[in-house]
Amino acid sequence: MPGTVGDDPDGSFMHVLLTSSLFLAALHGAIIAAVGLRVVMHRSARGVALAWLLLVAALPYIGALAYLLIGERRIGRKRFQGIGALRTSFREIARVTIPADHAAVDWPALPGAAQGMDRLGRALVGAATVRGNRFELLSDTQQILAAFVRDIDAARSSVLMEFYIWNEGGAADDVLEAVIRAARRGVRCLVLIDALGARPWWKGSQPLRLRDAGVELRPALPVGLLRTLVGRTDLRLHRKIVVIDGAAAWTGSMNLVDPRYFKQDSAVGEWIDAMVRVEGPVVNVLAATLIGDWSLETGEPVGTLIQRAHLGGAQPVGAASIQVVASGPGESGDGLLQMILALLNAARRELVLTTPYLVPDDSMILALRGAAARGVQVTLIVPEKVDSLLARYASRSYYDELLEAGVTIQLYRGGLLHTKSISVDRTLAMFGTVNLDMRSLWLNYEVALFVYQPDFAETLSALQRSYVAQSVPLDPAAWAARPFRERLVENILRLFSPLL
Repeated sequence: MPGTVGDDPDGSFMHVLLTSSLFLAALHGAIIAAVGLRVVMHRSARGVALAWLLLVAALPYIGALAYLLIGERRIGRKRFQGIGALRTSFREIARVTIPADHAAVDWPALPGAAQGMDRLGRALVGAATVRGNRFELLSDTQQILAAFVRDIDAARSSVLMEFYIWNEGGAADDVLEAVIRAARRGVRCLVLIDALGARPWWKGSQPLRLRDAGVELRPALPVGLLRTLVGRTDLRLHRKIVVIDGAAAWTGSMNLVDPRYFKQDSAVGEWIDAMVRVEGPVVNVLAATLIGDWSLETGEPVGTLIQRAHLGGAQPVGAASIQVVASGPGESGDGLLQMILALLNAARRELVLTTPYLVPDDSMILALRGAAARGVQVTLIVPEKVDSLLARYASRSYYDELLEAGVTIQLYRGGLLHTKSISVDRTLAMFGTVNLDMRSLWLNYEVALFVYQPDFAETLSALQRSYVAQSVPLDPAAWAARPFRERLVENILRLFSPLL
């Protein structure tokens, strides 16, 4: 009957709505509290922690899921144990392949900051400087790919390779054919390619051709739902290393791609890279880095790999003293960042940096501003256009404070400048795979050469000056006058830059 007590559909609906709202509010608060507690107890860098707390507070369900997937540098128990075992193996590799006299560097003959950086690298990463190396720096990608082919065709015993990306087309296919020829004539070829970075390549026919020829080919850090449960799937092998017969090695910024056929639809022009070819004891250190990565993926004993790759034959052949710093989750902590900061702080006259992606942490910005404030001529060379929209706007948010400090920012117009380098006073240098962004510093497996020899630094400086010749300086007045909406987007994305 109408008016009967309890017969109130509107009241029941409101009761359900109120109960649901209270439940969702409680769940919202519980998610924020739980994730917030984990973020705080994990003791991440303050910028990273605050970015996660902000994301979870704004979007609790999406933010919590994102944090569980990528919020911590989870590498999985098996990999963690493997990296621990490799530390012991690396000591054995060093004993076998790097005699004590190869590490006996004449420090008084080198720039004053070099020995301190060597000590820092030894303490934090276990990386010792080795003397007696010869180098050749190349910046023409067609020449680099042709040189790969020549070295592989000359190989007698082993070809070891690891790259983040392999892309079909152009001169990169010539390298593929050279590797196939090497395997067919009995050379042991180990090739490790990142599973995600080269995902389109893995779906093509070239991996099958390599395997059919006898090449030992493996994906690095495979991805998948089950792997997501035990470790992050966005931790990537970003290293680029080639080792031939344990006698010569290559590393630098270039993936195994012909830029004429790579990402031509991204409207940034061809990718501009550089690689260095080295001979001498440093080859053994680069080979050990690659062998460690192979062992982690395959379980093959390091000692067996050393024997089969014929390592240990590289002898002093030049004057360059080089320290190899391999970094990544579970391997180096903040060792790479500490080395870069020490290099920046060593500058007295001139500091030049090139990077495709500038998303640094606060300590690096402070070091750059401090260098400029003490009278160092600081030049940052970045591409005018990059392929990542998020990184582009996050990078721009740092320009104001750098310009105000007196840093010169050069916008490179000759393509996507992908070279990663730092030169200090034309006497010290860093060169390798490391972008000046949070991903390279904390999430990727990278390799960097810290070179304590003026000849290399001068050669690198000349390359950097050639980049400046194709750049335009960012005008502080024009930059300050850009629209408010651009500054707003930049500063919003900067809040999340530790997560990019």
